[in-house]
Amino acid sequence: MKQNFQKVVLAYSGGLDTSVIIPWLKENYGCEVIAVAADVGQGAELDGLEEKALKTGASKLYIEDITSEFVYNYIFPTMKAGAKYEDYLLGTAFARPIIAKRMVEIAKKEGADAIAHGCTGKGNDQVRFELAIKAFAPDMPVIAPWRVWELKSREDEIAYAQKRGVPLSITSETNYSKDKNLWHLSHEGLDLEDPANEPKYDEILEMGVSPWKAPDAPCYVTITFAQGIPVALNGDKLDGVALIKALNKIGGENGVGLLDIVENRLVGMKCRGVYETPGGAILYHAHKVLETICLDKETAHYKEVVACKYAELVYNGQWYTPLMEALNAFVDSTQQTVTGEVKLKLYKGNIINAGVTSPYSLDSEEVATFGEDDVYNQMDSQGFINLFGLPIKVRAQMMEKHTSI
Repeated sequence: MKQNFQKVVLAYSGGLDTSVIIPWLKENYGCEVIAVAADVGQGAELDGLEEKALKTGASKLYIEDITSEFVYNYIFPTMKAGAKYEDYLLGTAFARPIIAKRMVEIAKKEGADAIAHGCTGKGNDQVRFELAIKAFAPDMPVIAPWRVWELKSREDEIAYAQKRGVPLSITSETNYSKDKNLWHLSHEGLDLEDPANEPKYDEILEMGVSPWKAPDAPCYVTITFAQGIPVALNGDKLDGVALIKALNKIGGENGVGLLDIVENRLVGMKCRGVYETPGGAILYHAHKVLETICLDKETAHYKEVVACKYAELVYNGQWYTPLMEALNAFVDSTQQTVTGEVKLKLYKGNIINAGVTSPYSLDSEEVATFGEDDVYNQMDSQGFINLFGLPIKVRAQMMEKHTSI
């Protein structure tokens, strides 16, 4: 009933879906399965993964450290754009294109004749993976078991795995659907499927604590940016990976970066998700604060329009497109003067402005002061108001003549 494949490369995380897919592929296609685990900063989730993959039936496992590329080529460009999808900071969305790109490279190296993934037919990730695969291997067949297999639920998957002795670290009771990387951790499923249920924060959080369990004293952080890229934390120069890790720790300890939303999926349905993005929330906030003094009004306002479209492209898996290249060029142009320091106060889940400076600041105290100055003639405003308000005045005069309107 299925096309014959000799060698299949599988996007492998060691979670429920991909653990079950290895034996399923072998049973249904009689193929060799090469597992690929992309290290995008998920930490301990990679521990023991090779042993697990081999025990489950994979012929080999690649663990590819692409964390630095992930930060500089995907996270920071999205942050510079200020892109959010319905307030979601796109943690899963921008990880998929880089993972798929590396999978294609390995598939070509191994001479594989298909790529497989564990995305469900209801989710966004299937689109993100497969659009990226099309960009680098347009004729590569893709196997998506969730679309064709007999398993109808995660409970069915657990039963399938247990019957075949596949090692699992979850049960039906702890079976949240999660995705973790350096930037974030997402939670979906179980009681979260009903938006009426309050998240069990004190049970599910892994990157930090709930705001009510955060310290009673505020914590200050100072972030230094160079052309829109964060380069130092509290005066210490750090590479992007180390800086995000440090902010994750600080933000997590102060209950920062929690988001509970019902979002509109690309495939048409709504879905409730709880996200932890402590370091990311801090960086987005700091970057936005710095832009308020470094960007002129017209650029800043138009950039908000671009940010919305940018977020849609990322969310919809359209990373490798001409439009994305064009938007990145625009964003990079706006960031040439986004250099300076931002001081923030973190307190029980809140991020509070505590000062911002830049050598390229457009905020002139001499011009805006309420005190006496020699650079601004307040009488200039009279002519400005007369011209700016002229359409209103002309219409009002017309209405006075035509009272029946």
